[in-house]
Amino acid sequence: MKHVALVTGASSGIGAATVRRLLAAGWTVFAGARRVARMQPLAQAGAHLLALDVTDDASMSAAIAAIRGSGGRLDLLVNNAGYGSYGALEDVPIDEARRQFEVNVFGLARMIQLATPIMRAQRSGTIVNITSIGGRIHAPMGSWYHATKFAVEGLSDCLRMELAPFGIRVVIIEPGAIRTEWNAIARQSLQQQSGTGAYREQAAQQAAMLAGGDASSLASAPDVVAATILGAVRANRPKTRYATGGGARSILMLRRLLSDRGFDRAMRLAARLLGRNAG
Repeated sequence: MKHVALVTGASSGIGAATVRRLLAAGWTVFAGARRVARMQPLAQAGAHLLALDVTDDASMSAAIAAIRGSGGRLDLLVNNAGYGSYGALEDVPIDEARRQFEVNVFGLARMIQLATPIMRAQRSGTIVNITSIGGRIHAPMGSWYHATKFAVEGLSDCLRMELAPFGIRVVIIEPGAIRTEWNAIARQSLQQQSGTGAYREQAAQQAAMLAGGDASSLASAPDVVAATILGAVRANRPKTRYATGGGARSILMLRRLLSDRGFDRAMRLAARLLGRNAG
């Protein structure tokens, strides 16, 4: 019997790499994303494509219904869909903040609500939530993004305890710097929201830091994260958290060692150094 997986945000980056890893491991994989046309190479590799928008309940319900209709089994849900909305908290419109939570938190939670009954009936399954080292650290200009990732960390911890009696495992994946579209989208929103006005100097510095991190040798390919996901799913007793790629472990170690203000200083220094390299 083949194991069945659903990967959200599968049109590029970590999601697409995860789909390919699972297919290579012999899984039946449903790849979900808004941009279905961009997933055609995954279909050619053997994935089943789903039009999936995690801000649209009907779309999410239809995706789970399609999986039920194909055999009714679901062994793995990878909640990867998400994006980074950057800008000073004062500048970012509340409607954009709500959208950031809709995609990164509420869409993820709704996918879990829809998938859990299948796994509970099986008394088995794994839910993998992609957060970020941004769910454990802080940076200026990223208040709304970091708030969503901190939220998913807490949600996952509670969920792990709730679902354990039903044989369902919950795993958090915390990527560091990964070469995907995420960085460019975050920089674009940062410049749009705070590129002028009172926060323009901080915005320029933070944008340079993001660009520098993306271009540096520190950044990892998405497949590094995909390999971590597959390893966690295969483990008899997976860790609750996996920090992976792009200096993730080193950065989280630094966060544990430093005080809040000490970490503030380290982030400012990193912004200067990476910004200089980006220039």
